[in-house]
Amino acid sequence: MNHRIAIAGSDIAFDCAEDQSVLDAALRAGIELPYSCRKGVCGNCAGGIAQGEVEGLGGAAIRNESCTPEQVLYCMCTPRTDLQIRPVGWQRIDPGARGRFTARVFRNQLAAPDVSVLQLRLPAGQRAKFHAGQYLQLALEDGSTRCYSMANAPHESDALTLHVRHVPGGAFSARVPLLQQGDLLEVELPFGAVTLEPGSPKPLVFVAGGTGFAPIQSILDDMAKRRIERPITLIWGARRAEGIYLRSAVAKWQRRWPDSFRFVAALSEEDGVEEAFAGRVDEALHTHCPDLADHTVYACGSPGMVQAVRELAVQRLGLAAADFHADVFVEGPALSAAESAAA
Repeated sequence: MNHRIAIAGSDIAFDCAEDQSVLDAALRAGIELPYSCRKGVCGNCAGGIAQGEVEGLGGAAIRNESCTPEQVLYCMCTPRTDLQIRPVGWQRIDPGARGRFTARVFRNQLAAPDVSVLQLRLPAGQRAKFHAGQYLQLALEDGSTRCYSMANAPHESDALTLHVRHVPGGAFSARVPLLQQGDLLEVELPFGAVTLEPGSPKPLVFVAGGTGFAPIQSILDDMAKRRIERPITLIWGARRAEGIYLRSAVAKWQRRWPDSFRFVAALSEEDGVEEAFAGRVDEALHTHCPDLADHTVYACGSPGMVQAVRELAVQRLGLAAADFHADVFVEGPALSAAESAAA
C-alpha cells in the first residue's frame, strides 16, 4: 500500500511504498533531501514528522545520536500513514541526471601502504555530472555495490578519481591492487548531498580521517577552480605520517590561499613528527579551532570519528547543528574465507 508524503510549507507531495524509505521515495520523485550514507549512521537525513506515523524499515532504529527528539532518520523509516515531513532542506533534482557508466582503469597508484588512488576514464564523449563532495556506487559481480567519493573536481568530467583503502577481505578493495590499466568497472553516480553551501561567507573547517580526504579534495579543488575565497582549515588525521598520502595537493592549496588556508596533520600513533599534531582529529580540532560559532564544518571518515567530531563541535565548541555536515564511510561486508581464497 502506498502512502502520500507532503513537505510542510510547500506544494510538494509524492508517494511512498510500504517497503520503501522516505528518503528513497523522495529521491525517486525528483526531490533531494539532505543525505549521505543511507545506512542510518551519518544523521544527515534527520528531519521532522509534522503529521502522521512512521516505523523502521525491517525493524531498524529510526533515530541515532545526531537526531533531536523531534527528528527521525528518513533513510531508515517508512510511513505507516500519510505523512507531512519537515526536512531541514530540500531541492528539486532531475532523476535522469544520475548516469551509469562503464569506466576503464587509467591509472592505479599506491599512495600509502594501505591506500590506492584509482583513476578511471569514461567512454569517449561521455561526461559525468556531479557536485564536489558527492559519491558513486560501484557494482560488483555478485550484484552488491560499494560507495566511493569522487576525489576529482566536477570540471574533470571525463574522469573519476577514487581513494580506496585496502580492507582485509574487502570484496572490492582487496582486489584493487590487482587492477590493471584497461580493466572495466561499472559505476553509477552521483549520490549524496554533502556539498559546499553556495554563497555562504562562513569560515570552513574540514576534518578528514584517512581516505575521508577524497571528498574534501574534490571540494577544495572545485573552490580553487571557481576562485572562492573563504577562510579554510583542513585537519587530516591518520595513524602515522605515511597516512597523509597526498601532501602535494595540500601544498597546492597552501600556494593558492597563502593567507587563508591552514593545514593540520593529526597523527594518532606517531609522536615527534615535525609540524604535526600528536593525537586524534577531534583533539586537534579542539586545540586549533576552539570557537566554531558561525563556522561550517565538514567531517568525512569513519562513523566513530565523525561522531566524536560532531559531539565536540556542537556540544562544546559552539557550532550550530545545522552547520555540521558529515560524510560517513561505512564499510561493505567483507568476503568470507572461501570467497577470499577464490578471489
